[in-house]
Amino acid sequence: MTRRPVGFFVTLAFTLLVAPLAADAQPAGKQPRIGFLSPLPSNALGASRNLEAFRQGLRALGYSEGQDLTLEYREAPPDRLAERATELVRLPVNVLVTWTTPAI
Repeated sequence: MTRRPVGFFVTLAFTLLVAPLAADAQPAGKQPRIGFLSPLPSNALGASRNLEAFRQGLRALGYSEGQDLTLEYREAPPDRLAERATELVRLPVNVLVTWTTPAI
């Protein structure tokens, strides 16, 4: 009869000691990567407004650039957008965001 409580306490103690080690051993999740493709230079008025609005939207949803996700920004004139889109896909990004018909 005395063996049962001793075994219980040994098992409990072992579980409490090993559980934190198992939690630390879990692999860290990869940070999502968002590709943002623009047909305008980042300093152009329309591009900077759209990029900032996108960043504000992410912050409003609780995402912090650099901590919760990575934002990859690429710009190119309309005739070179396909090259930049290919570059973003090869990174790879989890989602690709753009805002004009030529870029789409």
